[in-house]
Amino acid sequence: MSKPHILLTNDDGIRSPGLWAAAEALSRIGFVTVAAPKEQFSGAGRSLPATSDGLIHEETVEVRGQKWQVYAVGGSPAQAVQHGILEIMSVKPHLVVSGINYGENVASGVTISGTVGAALEAASFGIPALAMSLQTDSAHHRTYSTEVDFSTAAYFTAFFGQLLLDRRLPQGVDMIKVDVPAEAAPDTAWEWTQLSHQRYYTPTKPRRASWDIPESIGYRIEMDYEIEPHNSDVYTVIRKRLVSVTPLTLDLTAHVDKNLLNGFAAHHR
Repeated sequence: MSKPHILLTNDDGIRSPGLWAAAEALSRIGFVTVAAPKEQFSGAGRSLPATSDGLIHEETVEVRGQKWQVYAVGGSPAQAVQHGILEIMSVKPHLVVSGINYGENVASGVTISGTVGAALEAASFGIPALAMSLQTDSAHHRTYSTEVDFSTAAYFTAFFGQLLLDRRLPQGVDMIKVDVPAEAAPDTAWEWTQLSHQRYYTPTKPRRASWDIPESIGYRIEMDYEIEPHNSDVYTVIRKRLVSVTPLTLDLTAHVDKNLLNGFAAHHR
């Protein structure tokens, strides 16, 4: 049988070393088409900005002596997925992979993540999807730092990619999110986890003397581990130092007892 077709994207941009570490690893298990934002696009979530131009530039990138034909897309990570599926690939991909991201994508803020957003967009097409992230120092989050070693995260990218190609996701699961600790090795254990309900990346107030001075809202990592469930993605990566594998769904419905909802709304005018 021919190899499966894999669409690979990210939110760090087409030149990211994390993207190319994933491309190399995935090329061992399938034909890889790379379609990623032409610029850094972290924090985009699943957004489809109306300001994106949608231009697609075919480029040649050389990685460790191997030449790749890739597609730089003028748009968000989710838009890169759309263009990849609808325009660039001649066949529907069997798998979409997003990453490898500089920095862990954990807890309640995953809806902010362009890495996760791209995978959710693929899932909305009914395609198995995988979002891969590597824990890094915050200083590396929006860089193309060569100090970051993606080799272990690349191993797990191929491992879980093959799993999604070999088996159908269980009913109710639309994609899986994988977060790899910074010092993990290929033999590091992995666990199924749930999203932490805490906010891992806390927004910080801009430091500026006037609103006329350009300045973005920053963030810092802040968690209360005393109340954190031990099976959460944050606790697994940060405290247990294990690989976290979180099943996610497109269904954002709060599944609660209808009687509770009726009681909540009772006698309200």
